[in-house]
Amino acid sequence: MGGLSTGIGGSRPRSPLAPPHFPLTGALWSPARRFKLGSVTAATGGKGSRRSSFGAELREVLAERDFRKLFASRLVSQTGDGVFNAGFAAYAFFSAQSFPNPVAAVDAFAVLYLPYSLIGPFAGVFIDRWSRRQIIVYGALIRAAMVAVVGFVVLSGQTGIPLYISALAVLAVNRFFLSAVSAGTPHVVSPDKLVMANAVVPTLGTILGFVGGVAGLGVHFISGGGLAGSAAVLWFGGACYLAAGLLGTRMDRNLLGPLESEKARAKSTGLAADLGGVVQGLVAGLRHLNQRRKAAYALGAVGVHRALYGTLLVEALLLYRNYFYHGGNGNKALGHVTLLVVASAVGFGLAAVVTPDGVKRVSKDRWITIWLLIGGVVTLAIGPTFNQYAYLLLGFALGLSAQCVKICVDTTVQQTVDDQYMGRVFSLYDMLFNAAYVLGPAIAVPFLPVTGKSLAVVLVVGVLYLAAAAVYPALTRSADLPAQSPPARPTQAVPR
Repeated sequence: MGGLSTGIGGSRPRSPLAPPHFPLTGALWSPARRFKLGSVTAATGGKGSRRSSFGAELREVLAERDFRKLFASRLVSQTGDGVFNAGFAAYAFFSAQSFPNPVAAVDAFAVLYLPYSLIGPFAGVFIDRWSRRQIIVYGALIRAAMVAVVGFVVLSGQTGIPLYISALAVLAVNRFFLSAVSAGTPHVVSPDKLVMANAVVPTLGTILGFVGGVAGLGVHFISGGGLAGSAAVLWFGGACYLAAGLLGTRMDRNLLGPLESEKARAKSTGLAADLGGVVQGLVAGLRHLNQRRKAAYALGAVGVHRALYGTLLVEALLLYRNYFYHGGNGNKALGHVTLLVVASAVGFGLAAVVTPDGVKRVSKDRWITIWLLIGGVVTLAIGPTFNQYAYLLLGFALGLSAQCVKICVDTTVQQTVDDQYMGRVFSLYDMLFNAAYVLGPAIAVPFLPVTGKSLAVVLVVGVLYLAAAAVYPALTRSADLPAQSPPARPTQAVPR
């Protein structure tokens, strides 16, 4: 079941407790996103796809010298993201001093996810005004300083507001760093290689985020856990951010843009007008989804899955910390949760293998329905056992289900939404994806005991999965009617 922190591509930080997640660029719509959508479509068998090995694509984009500099800073930073989130999770859920309750668990989820929902769509307004290279350098250095402060907060045993404010500050700055990297990529890669860059970079970033998380947990175990161990992990993550900032200084200040003409054009409209334009754009995206019902229902499906998945994850974390190992060493509970994370990660990875062949045999809508159904069946079959080893199988199955659904939703949105609305719709998708992960557990809080052992919650989640599997095909059949969903008119994504 995966995660505290990341489909296809993910430029947001990964922790060892997190499901994959699609990228959020700084602007509502950027050249990097345009090309990335093309690469995802190719991966799922869309028209115009071309097959090429991951290694060959990586070697080709790494031939670009300036790209290598940006790439190095990003990978080291995402390694730090994984380390930071592992340290935060270890302290918030598994320190010897902390036996988290459901409210505290939801608070932690809100800290890790809501900054990306609330800040993400607006980051592009500033990315078009400031030097992106400077954002990368100073953003990384500021995060390193903030993480040092978080480490001392943890070392002092502080919880609640002091801890969450510190962590929120780190994650908020990180949003600008990642947005600047995404917006700056077209400046260091030739147009014919941009598709490949946006295909291989998020994959490696996700891998390094996971590696960083595992490394962070290793530091936690080696240091003996407790307050000192959690603080050590956070400082290790801060060292990664410091290194990322120093690597960023190898790039010329104006290398990543924006160009003077772009900055002048952005400033001519005024900051307030641009921020208001983001809100108007999101509203326009919602209106377009009202016309593209199939895309809207697909987003609804992934939102429901995400909310239910998050609810089960919070319950699992509480079970491992307060039920399976109640009163015991937090390190032991964290070690077993790591196995759950690995099982979920295997499921996520397998989804990328089975989905392309699956959608060749059945439609994307049916593939989504199948995996919603499987999610309900395994939850009802395994969830009530409340057995830590059976939950490894549950984590694997739900990880597989979540990513199979998401891959199809990504492709459905790409194929049914008009190109000029794509960025706005994907910004809404990002917000929904993160907010649902917090909303699901928040709704379940009144029904979750401190131990996490709630048969009622498990049964309700399982039934809701089955209900979604029944409702989704009925809705998509009606969405096929021309009166309700006009035919999509996607345009070819080309460099500007």
